[in-house]
Amino acid sequence: MSVSERVLEIQDFLRKTQIFQNVLDEQLQALANIAIVQTYKKGKTVFLEGDECTGFFIVKSGRIKVFKVAKDGKEQILHIFTAEEHFAEVPTFDGGHYPASAAAIENSEVVFVPRTAFLMVIQQHPDLAIAILATFARHLRKLTYLVDTLSFQEVPERLGNYLLTLSDRTGKDVVELDLPKRQLAALLGTIPETLSRAFYKLTQEGIIEMNGSSIRLCDRDRLIQK
Repeated sequence: MSVSERVLEIQDFLRKTQIFQNVLDEQLQALANIAIVQTYKKGKTVFLEGDECTGFFIVKSGRIKVFKVAKDGKEQILHIFTAEEHFAEVPTFDGGHYPASAAAIENSEVVFVPRTAFLMVIQQHPDLAIAILATFARHLRKLTYLVDTLSFQEVPERLGNYLLTLSDRTGKDVVELDLPKRQLAALLGTIPETLSRAFYKLTQEGIIEMNGSSIRLCDRDRLIQK
């Protein structure tokens, strides 16, 4: 693929993303010229908490988790980013270090936007800053929701909401867990043993039926009330 073809491909991808969907073609081309496509195998680290921020990322394919690890080794997943979602814009702007770690939970491809070159593009196209400000607001809402969930919901309620989200995404009452239970526990702010007890409780109450990673939602109303 020639350089011009690569730039056009990245430009077309950026146009589909929420962060840049209303950006002018001239601005998209300027971004595509500096963007770098990177690949990460499952389990590969993208960056570690405390690393110097070198830029931000947009997921092209696969899934990337952003997480923090406590001193005792317990992992808390802050968010899982999927295709066309972006992360690490805040330290890109403020020049600080990455406030959390990121790693691929499956083979993934990302578009990396280098910090120094991006700030130069912003200076040439200041309207881009408005698009970035909107992303800050969306991330703040996600973090606020995470704090509320971890503070005010018990594990069965968090699990119920997660299963309902999977069901709403597919439109079916039978869902497939899209994460290993250890990763799911980290996403829900608990440990695998507690998560297993939550699954058992919902099963014993007849709210769900489990068959390996396949789960049938038998009583959505009671699951909503959890």
